[in-house]
Amino acid sequence: MKKIFILSISMMISCDSYQNSKDQFSLIQQIEAVTLLGDTLYSPELKEGKSFDQFKSAQLNYFDNQDNPEVLIWFGRRVAYLGYFKEAIKIFTLGIKTYPTDARFYRHRGHRYISTRQYDKAINDFEKAVKLIDQTVDQIEPDGLPNSKNIPLSTLHGNIWYHLGLAYYLKNDMNSALKAFNNRSVTHKFDDNIVSAGHWLYMIYRRLNRIEESISVVNQVNQQMDIIENMSYHQSCLFYKGVLEESELVVDEVALYSLANWYVYEKNDTLKAKTYYEKLLSTGNPYSFAYIAGESDWSRLFE
Repeated sequence: MKKIFILSISMMISCDSYQNSKDQFSLIQQIEAVTLLGDTLYSPELKEGKSFDQFKSAQLNYFDNQDNPEVLIWFGRRVAYLGYFKEAIKIFTLGIKTYPTDARFYRHRGHRYISTRQYDKAINDFEKAVKLIDQTVDQIEPDGLPNSKNIPLSTLHGNIWYHLGLAYYLKNDMNSALKAFNNRSVTHKFDDNIVSAGHWLYMIYRRLNRIEESISVVNQVNQQMDIIENMSYHQSCLFYKGVLEESELVVDEVALYSLANWYVYEKNDTLKAKTYYEKLLSTGNPYSFAYIAGESDWSRLFE
């Protein structure tokens, strides 16, 4: 706890001249979110390691380059990777005030509004970002947590539309989610993007009872695809397609969520689905998209 206090003081003093707010970026453990199921989520205790070292580097870089929007974005991203989402939101909000036409700040703040279960605010941010990127050239978005091949797979436009679709999905607004996920930038270039979007599109079409279109989505997926990081989405799409059996799935958060939905919409078996939701919500990472979606479904189906 002493380390956290010292770090907080360092950040407060260094940011004071920039924003005239001595507690603007204090990294002190706090409530980060209350889930739809009533569980309280706290920021974690700070620990030494790669993520903490990357944060410290980003912090120092920001103190030395306070007029650089790229540096400010990375400062916010590194704070978020530590699990301090509310403080990251403050940083991205500062970015929006300073660079109001830079869509990246809305994109990243919107993501962390999803993490903290503020879906309406997330939608507002992503819709604003959509307007800002209109008629602009798309750009590859560098990964904060690189994959094994260190190949960035997504773009700024794609991430904005993808997260907008997810936010609408979490609000159970399937028509708006469909429009967002169907934006062509979401499936930009790589097979990983086809399967990640396909996973959500399949479930959206099933919920809208558009069966043929759900089949068409997963028919675009095959076992020979070059998947770098989205193996979970890939196997789920192959399961939806009938290529993989339930027993062949590597059980992770995405698989549990996929099985829960499959039993609801393909088998009309909510009791079996409930067992998968329960396992997901009792063992999963509460900030993963699969967990958050499972939480949203549970509150709608079982409460």
